[in-house]
Amino acid sequence: MSIKRAIMDGFIWPVRVYYEDTDAGGVVYHAAYLRFMERARTEWLRELGFEQDTLREQGFLFAVKRIQVDFHRPARFNQLLRVHSAIGQLGRASMTFLQDIVSDGQCLCRGEVQVVCLDASGFRPVALPGALASTLKEELSRVG
Repeated sequence: MSIKRAIMDGFIWPVRVYYEDTDAGGVVYHAAYLRFMERARTEWLRELGFEQDTLREQGFLFAVKRIQVDFHRPARFNQLLRVHSAIGQLGRASMTFLQDIVSDGQCLCRGEVQVVCLDASGFRPVALPGALASTLKEELSRVG
């Protein structure tokens, strides 16, 4: 990963592995990790006071532009995981989340997710809403 890791000081979201998250081998299917990361980002924004449906009503959408994921160890059915999330970079119209999925102190999966802010009507990049940008700048300076 090219961005400094500051995960331990960020947001933590617990996730339980359900049977539906596993593949034929009994381990978490690779796409399930992306869902876990998505949920953690959404819950973090919610905790910071930003609901995505409200942002959409204000004319803002978010879309994943780039994602890089490294898988280190498998997670299995019924395992309790923690998704650690932090802001790695903040641009005018984008933000990069650093996310680790951890169990028993071991990193199972590490991701770097760049999300771009779009105008809801035209799907063109637009500056992050001011209040959100300010809050994320504070988060970035807190962990950086």
